[in-house]
Amino acid sequence: MTLAHAVAQTGNGFLSPTGVEIAFLLVGIATLAAAVLTVTTRQLVHAALWLVVALGGLAVEYLLLTAEFIAWVQVLIYVGSVVVLLLFGLMLTKAPIGRSADADSGNRPAALVVAVASAAALVWVVVDAFRATWIDLDGPSQGSTRVSGEILFRHWVLPFEALSVLLLAALVGAIVLSRKNSQDREGKS
Repeated sequence: MTLAHAVAQTGNGFLSPTGVEIAFLLVGIATLAAAVLTVTTRQLVHAALWLVVALGGLAVEYLLLTAEFIAWVQVLIYVGSVVVLLLFGLMLTKAPIGRSADADSGNRPAALVVAVASAAALVWVVVDAFRATWIDLDGPSQGSTRVSGEILFRHWVLPFEALSVLLLAALVGAIVLSRKNSQDREGKS
């Protein structure tokens, strides 16, 4: 039996992607482009807005994977809360709206090397960790609320709580910096 005959019998394959697979690829490319623009733009507000696009693209990817609950959590928590917190931090610290010499340290080549090395290490770790993992398609849906809740609160409680503390620390730090700047200005007057 030839490879083409085997693919024809099993339905869709690598050479004949479905509409969902094509949409997944296109949204993934757009999300990657938004993520690259997030870290390469020199304006902080534009970076925050590109971050909204990148996180929204991830939510669309979750929808395409039929993980509706995770998609809505992505929208509510990350697109809603985290980006609003970031924008409030920018406003409270009186970060420059336009281009700023302080925002660019001139270490772009070193940052690129670190970013590529980190991405390669992350891809290697994920591929190595999930190489032999199989999803039980006859079991409960992987994106369902029950399964997601069990996985989140059984295996990922510590990172979930660490993220909460990190966001709280960022907000408190922004408030402290904004009050310090306003007190400095009042002292100089």
